[in-house]
Amino acid sequence: MNDKTWWKHSVVYQIYPRSFKDSNGDGFGDLPGIIEKLDYLEKLGIDVIWLSPVFDSPQDDNGYDIRDYRSIYAGFGSNEDMEELIQKAHERKIKVVLDLVANHTSDEHVWFVESRKSKDNPYSDYYIWKDPKADGGEPNNWGSCFCGSAWEYCQERGQYFLHFYSKRQPDLNWENPKVRQEIYDLMKFWMEKGADGWRMDVIASISKDQNYPDYPERENQKYYTGKYHSNGPRLHEFLHEMNQEVLSKYDCMTVGEAPGSTPEVARLFTDPKRQELNMIFTFEHMNIDRVPGSVNRKWELKPFDLRELKQVMSAWQNKLYNQGWNALYFENHDQPRVISRWGNDTTYREACGKAFATVLHGMQGTPYIYQGEEIGMTNVAFKLEDYEDIEVRNAYQELVVNNKTISEDQFRKAVWNKSRDNARTPMQWDDSEHAGFTTGKPWFQLSDRYQEINVKKALEDQNSIFYYYRDLIALRHQEPLLTEGKYQLILEEDQQIFAYLRSTDQECWLVAANLSETCRSSQILKPFGGEREEIKICNYKRTSLDQELRPYEAFMMRVR
Repeated sequence: MNDKTWWKHSVVYQIYPRSFKDSNGDGFGDLPGIIEKLDYLEKLGIDVIWLSPVFDSPQDDNGYDIRDYRSIYAGFGSNEDMEELIQKAHERKIKVVLDLVANHTSDEHVWFVESRKSKDNPYSDYYIWKDPKADGGEPNNWGSCFCGSAWEYCQERGQYFLHFYSKRQPDLNWENPKVRQEIYDLMKFWMEKGADGWRMDVIASISKDQNYPDYPERENQKYYTGKYHSNGPRLHEFLHEMNQEVLSKYDCMTVGEAPGSTPEVARLFTDPKRQELNMIFTFEHMNIDRVPGSVNRKWELKPFDLRELKQVMSAWQNKLYNQGWNALYFENHDQPRVISRWGNDTTYREACGKAFATVLHGMQGTPYIYQGEEIGMTNVAFKLEDYEDIEVRNAYQELVVNNKTISEDQFRKAVWNKSRDNARTPMQWDDSEHAGFTTGKPWFQLSDRYQEINVKKALEDQNSIFYYYRDLIALRHQEPLLTEGKYQLILEEDQQIFAYLRSTDQECWLVAANLSETCRSSQILKPFGGEREEIKICNYKRTSLDQELRPYEAFMMRVR
């Protein structure tokens, strides 16, 4: 397809390289391991691979701390392996999108090593440095997203530097045109080698309010995250410049990670007339099971309410229609497994996996599948000390040990439900030792369910979640309605059924899923049926709207 908007017809598969496939027995996934599995991905039918960061890094935050943007991290392989992966993917008509981490670097990046030496060297203002307050304290009360202050004192300069994440991830100063040029150059470096686009890590944070105002204070809280951490005053100017300097010169796709964005803000990023990005990831639907404004942040859980999920996802569908484009996802490297989080990962695991997939892939936008989602991988329940993620470790120290705002038991349950490590356990290829991920000792614990849930088993069963995903992807390729059709939510207040219509002038489809463990009468859907009820895909056998809706039953049906 020569169409410049090929990404609208595509399905993306996200790979977290360290957990995907290890080719050399060191227990750590790598690029040759991904090359080995390209036939598997071709069989699934996906169009694009998005690789989580693969560049050289001390791995303080699993590669989101980059030391050298032009070299591949040795644990993953070499630059030659990367070029081979791109070439072999292209031979299978699969595109490769890389992860651009441009809000911050590693503190071992040569720019920072130089920057911290003095106030008057060529790299001095590549990062954000501020003098201490009169009492020696931090310049303001901004917090790190990994807990604690967002400021770290540097003895050599007698100043603080800003870090929105780990103190080993100093934020770049995008106000400096030299920094921007460095980023554009490294993007071109990889695009000249065949990369097909970029997923842009926390890109909404690259512009900071230059007044660095304090957040309003609250009791029991010293540091804050919020509106000053994203969507800064020059954000769209920087993105437009990046588009003009780099993106417009290549046939590529872009997706920005934009925490704190509403559908209205998303239009600024994604309206084609503005020439910024193709789409952004929203977090609104990912935050519906946390208590808003809690000092315990994402670890303060509230019960899942399907009505909220429907409301948020539908607002994005409707408000971006003809004014932007949605990136559709339930899972990624930062999110737990959706069937464990909001569904049933035991009795109805397979039906549930297919039901959530049906809801997502029936919407307008580009669907993203996270590794293992297509076989119904689940959350894990490890001991707290066995978690690898810096986010869990820091939150435990600050919230449970220091501040005592959440009990250890509550925190553990939240970690089992929400931790990023749920998605980072090694991919389950077969039922052999270490699930076929490695012949060595895996870098991280495996799920204890790999003998029951694995690729080998999924490929042998024609009714598996894998083949259902393959059919969903094929539908996206064959049916223009899924790309172009209008979206209309129905049964807004129903607490168990997620149903909507997709329509063009020529036809109308009903997409419905019973996201509960009880049977429901399908009479409630009858008014939306038609003279012809043609099933396009379903996860139970169904011919019409006359049968009741079974637990986690889902289908797409052409009704006009």
